[in-house]
Amino acid sequence: MWQSLNYKQQCELWNDVSVFLTDERKELFERLLENRTRHVVIAVEDIFHEHNSGALVRSAECFGIQDVHVMEDENNFKVQRGMAMGAEHWVSIKSHKAEVGIVSCVDELKENDYTIVAATPHHNDIELPDFIPDNKTAFFFGSEKAGVSPIVMEKADVHLRIPIYGATESFNVSVSSALILQDMRAKLAKMNKEIWQLSNEEQVFLKLEWGLRTLKKPKILVTDFYQRKGLSQLL
Repeated sequence: MWQSLNYKQQCELWNDVSVFLTDERKELFERLLENRTRHVVIAVEDIFHEHNSGALVRSAECFGIQDVHVMEDENNFKVQRGMAMGAEHWVSIKSHKAEVGIVSCVDELKENDYTIVAATPHHNDIELPDFIPDNKTAFFFGSEKAGVSPIVMEKADVHLRIPIYGATESFNVSVSSALILQDMRAKLAKMNKEIWQLSNEEQVFLKLEWGLRTLKKPKILVTDFYQRKGLSQLL
């Protein structure tokens, strides 16, 4: 469908879609996109509590993180709607199935120049206050019981530890993600925006995705656009 359109065509389609959106809705899109980033992404392994899934997605959206990579082995990633508060409609969730999904997720992110960070205590770890996201960074969070998998531990470029001052060994996975993302958001704010902001192409794509999701019958509008542009054969 429309995702295969080139940038110019997507801009033209957005002009059509925006006519049917309120000014408030379009202003919301612009405000969100100003602080959206793919410089930092999160990846989660085999989460089974819907409460945690919802909290992870909600934290990502609140901190302007666009991409959430989900590795599903024994458990399907289900977002608890009450916990996520609709955040799942604003972020991009990509699923990687079974154990092979862990490898494919790590390799895909590495191929796209992401530094792989395993959020887990380790003998060669870096503490959260000392880690600066100068390069694109993917934070991996393990399942509630097993934690980060041996595969991710082996392939990670960095092992990150959140300082803990009590007797408990670690934070809950959803709390860990929130603490790390809050810290990263503060550090991004001190960096040049050109480093972490979305490109114009990415912004238009997301505006289209969000805008079409808002409309009651988006397929009719997209079909009309294809026909007017002589692109009906691509439907």
